[in-house]
Amino acid sequence: MRSFRLPCAFLASGLLAAFAAQADTVSVAVAANFAAPLQKIAAEFERDTGHKLVVSSGATGSFYAQIKNGAPYEVLLAADSDTPDRLVTDGVAVAASQFTYAVGKLVLWSAQPAVVDGAGEVLKNGSFAHIALANAKLAPYGAAAVQTLKALGAYAALQPKFVTGENIAQTYQFVRSGNAALGFVALSQVLKDGRIEGSAWLVPTQLYQPIRQDAVLLEKGRGKPAADAFMTYLRGAKAARVIGGYGYELR
Repeated sequence: MRSFRLPCAFLASGLLAAFAAQADTVSVAVAANFAAPLQKIAAEFERDTGHKLVVSSGATGSFYAQIKNGAPYEVLLAADSDTPDRLVTDGVAVAASQFTYAVGKLVLWSAQPAVVDGAGEVLKNGSFAHIALANAKLAPYGAAAVQTLKALGAYAALQPKFVTGENIAQTYQFVRSGNAALGFVALSQVLKDGRIEGSAWLVPTQLYQPIRQDAVLLEKGRGKPAADAFMTYLRGAKAARVIGGYGYELR
């Protein structure tokens, strides 16, 4: 019996074809504050697994309504834990899959230097025309901003100056563009290489309820290899390095 050896190029192409045949896509809905970290995590996930992420970012509250109405998302990365809890109760998310992937931090930020002081005293003197915050009914970071202002006794006085974003990404744009002199945003949005451009006050965590951000597998993703693989990857060391680099705490 004569033996023969296949060319290396043929073997490589065969392996790539097998790898591609197993690859799939996963549709992920992500809270706006986590869009940038997810972009980096997605690139590594796709390179390591061959699966592809289809990502939509927005307000957690808006995603809740969309998912309840049959939106084709397979995984939700929320900005809170309550929304995944509700989706599990509603029967559209897998209870055993839920876990905290990050704990967010709130920051009062201005794109300009010397506008926000390191103790947040600017909130008391009110020497600005507008302050931006996300819709507290849709965005957990907006709810945290309201909690902070009420804890400081500044809510009523500053309410006429509110500029409200649908989500934290729009709120960030209000401040970045100068439409609001300052605003409450996620630390992850303004932390670049360990530093914050402009001026900022990192809000003490005792002034607002912990922003525990949970991931959950949705029923539309149940049993799908790409969705399962992504949920596993999000718990791994590579994802943790990215998450920590954006200023989130890990649980």
